[in-house]
Amino acid sequence: MGVLVIVWLEREIYAGIQQLIGPKYAGPLRILQALADGTKLLFKENLLPSRGDTRLFSIGPSIAVISILLSYLVIPFGYRLVLADLSIGVFLWIAISSIAPVGLLISGFGSNNKYSFLGGLRAAAQSISYEIPLTLYVLSISLRVIR
Repeated sequence: MGVLVIVWLEREIYAGIQQLIGPKYAGPLRILQALADGTKLLFKENLLPSRGDTRLFSIGPSIAVISILLSYLVIPFGYRLVLADLSIGVFLWIAISSIAPVGLLISGFGSNNKYSFLGGLRAAAQSISYEIPLTLYVLSISLRVIR
């Protein structure tokens, strides 16, 4: 319930700042705007590049999303709620989440467009630049805990 309230507040603030007309009048308390956005996403056209490799263009985002979702396997959600209890959990988490930039590169390359490829390179570089400090933080905490 908290997520719904936060999303509603975020939309209210953005609509006020940007003076958006649509979100201001979408139902009582503007609650129907989220329903309209969900409907728009369901009926959105899937565009594939005409000169690009459609398989690579489709597989790239799948690799990125699947690697991130797989990294949740080793995160303990509670004392007894662990999906996969592995002794190398932290290292496996870092390894699996490091696959995501490859998916970003594949998507940019599959479009057969130099600007999309540069965008994919930029996204991968940004992802890697966030990953390096995160890995150092996680490993330093792990080394501190292990005696």
